[in-house]
Amino acid sequence: MENLNNTQYVKVPVETKLEVGQVLERVYQALVEKGYNPVNQIVGYIMSGDPTYITSHNNARSLIMKVERDELIEEALTYYINKRLKEKK
Repeated sequence: MENLNNTQYVKVPVETKLEVGQVLERVYQALVEKGYNPVNQIVGYIMSGDPTYITSHNNARSLIMKVERDELIEEALTYYINKRLKEKK
């Protein structure tokens, strides 16, 4: 039997933090794969905070819940505005 008087160490894998855009991409793809309208589902989640708008397929619900809802809006607006400005040039 091992000596239980010594400190035991457990190695836990470090979770890599995804960028907000990457989270949105993964959630979007999971919703498409399950046959949902991803825009409606993501908007429903952002407006209500109810995670059941997001499928648990491919861990999408857990991923989106790690990001603040205001960060999701900020990411979407930033992307949209930058895209529109590039089109006008």
